[in-house]
Amino acid sequence: MGVESLVLGELAQRGPVLAVVAHPDDESFGLGAVIAALHVEGADIRVLCLTRGEASTLGASADLGVVRLLELRAAAGVLGVSEVVLEDFADGGLSGVPVATIDDVLNAQLRDAVTLLVFDVSGVTGHPDHRAASAAALRVARRHHLDVLEWGVTPQVASQLNIELATSFVALAGDGVTDIVVDRTVQLAAIACHQSQAHDNPVLTRRLELQGTLERVRLHPADRVQGTG
Repeated sequence: MGVESLVLGELAQRGPVLAVVAHPDDESFGLGAVIAALHVEGADIRVLCLTRGEASTLGASADLGVVRLLELRAAAGVLGVSEVVLEDFADGGLSGVPVATIDDVLNAQLRDAVTLLVFDVSGVTGHPDHRAASAAALRVARRHHLDVLEWGVTPQVASQLNIELATSFVALAGDGVTDIVVDRTVQLAAIACHQSQAHDNPVLTRRLELQGTLERVRLHPADRVQGTG
């Protein structure tokens, strides 16, 4: 069963959604359009962000972690997110954290969530933090029999970005993928809340341009979630 037959509205009606991300802005730059669409459909959406994003080279400053927390809270309000939890794992260091430690944090934040929303297991850009966050979500989902909705980009978008901007995007492809039509109005407003990261960000600008009104997702129903270790 894919999103073709289980539309976001039906997914929203199943129960609360927990978005699990590595950095402040992942919820907007990456998942924003999907979160906004789920909110329109009536979903209760929470965000668990595992790092403060303090190591970013964009907007670098001594208090960047505090700045990004405030940006995250503002963006979450725009997206219709009901709650944000920000953990304090080191930005850039998630892949070195024992998996049991990350899993324990996720377990504590699940509460009544029935769906986890994540970057695809490649991390989309290949970032180790993204991969670690998504891997943890899949492990926990398998353990608790939860649905997982992965977000990613098409092969065409990944290839074009990698050619033009020397990035390392990895496409979400294969069985179960589908492209959904989205309205980016709310996502763009949420992105604007992340001033430290959105300013002078050609990769983000070009990705959104290439994606247009389509987002690529893949649903892993609870009975078929595959863990990553």
